Amino acid sequence: MSGDEIKAAVKKNPISVGCAVVAVGLIAAIYFRSDQIPVANAELDQKSEEAERYALNIKNAEELKAQYDTIVAATKEIDARLIHANQLGPNSQFFYKLESETGVKMISFNPTSVAKAKSLYMPVGFSVTLQGTFDQLLQYLHVLESGAHYCRVQNASLSGNSGSRTMPLTMVLSLDLLGLP
Repeated sequence: MSGDEIKAAVKKNPISVGCAVVAVGLIAAIYFRSDQIPVANAELDQKSEEAERYALNIKNAEELKAQYDTIVAATKEIDARLIHANQLGPNSQFFYKLESETGVKMISFNPTSVAKAKSLYMPVGFSVTLQGTFDQLLQYLHVLESGAHYCRVQNASLSGNSGSRTMPLTMVLSLDLLGLP
């Protein structure tokens, strides 16, 4: 076919030729841009995930002030129940107060070594030897456990006189109170 025949065929069928040109152009565009589809899908997934995270943040931010106030109140409550490792006077007064409340006799009270602080809070160790009736010693443990400070009993031993049941029992406690350095 010569150039004049092609021109005549195009003039005779302009719609068919136009559709063929558009179809070839679209096929070429799809072929050359097909590698960009996975990239566009990955970007769409990333933006959708980010939008969901923002929506969740906005939803959760509605209660943020109340949650912050709750955390501040809980921190104040915890701070009120802590002891200071370097203040022997107030720490010993706590044990003397427990002695007077429960009726036991404190034979010895010794602060033990203070653990090095690995975090904001640290255990402050004490060794206490008490004498009293079984009920008094249990009351002492109960008051110690539910008292003003956070307490963890590490070791406890209870001994009595096997010859006489009327003699008081002796209890040796090794315990930690939660404190600040």
